[in-house]
Amino acid sequence: MIKYFEAAVILFRQLFFVALISFFVSNQSFADDQNNISSDIPSSKQEPSDFNDQIYYKNKLELSFDMGWLPYNTPFIFNHLMGDEWKRVPLDYTVAPLILSLRWQLYDVTGPLFLRGNCDLTFSGSYTIIPQGPESRYAAYMMGIRYNFVQPNWRIAPYVEARLGVGFVDAKGPEGVKYAQGQDLTFNMNFGAGVRYNFNPRYSVSAGIMYMHISNLYLSEPKTNNYGINVFGPTVGFSVAL
Repeated sequence: MIKYFEAAVILFRQLFFVALISFFVSNQSFADDQNNISSDIPSSKQEPSDFNDQIYYKNKLELSFDMGWLPYNTPFIFNHLMGDEWKRVPLDYTVAPLILSLRWQLYDVTGPLFLRGNCDLTFSGSYTIIPQGPESRYAAYMMGIRYNFVQPNWRIAPYVEARLGVGFVDAKGPEGVKYAQGQDLTFNMNFGAGVRYNFNPRYSVSAGIMYMHISNLYLSEPKTNNYGINVFGPTVGFSVAL
């Protein structure tokens, strides 16, 4: 009986040592696994990612709606390049553009320092109400580009943009109204700058200033003069990611 008891004690000791060794081995393996995991996951915590990577990236599509109130009349900004006198047409216009756009981001954010950002290619349809001036409405198709200045983890992003287009206005020049538009078919040129505020990766708002030029590139001359419209003013907009 004593021999069996001694044999059981010896067996128990052997099993205890085997279990103890197994425990340390398995515990060391678990610790190594945890270290491997921690070396992967905490790195994202130690180096926070830029949430703008979810907002500005290659091939992102957005639908935007912008509206403006442009009551300030100015000479054509390229008058000096055309050799014309720097003076505006003595007929005041106020225009209110309503612009629906599809924005296609061309590449990921890149660039140094304050130039860091990316570009949107913009396809727009617009309807412009003319509350002051001989004409009353202007419809156009435009294409353009916008550059977004994107800093890491900034919700606000300044931008600059330019668009060119073609459209139709209810021209009153052929009816004899002085300084009015010379024909219905016209071309437009828009320049703008402002800031965009991102609520999250899908929704954003913007505010800025826009210059708009409308004219017929002298196609109406010599029958009717090409005076054009040159105005600027504030704009606001809203965008949603598709």
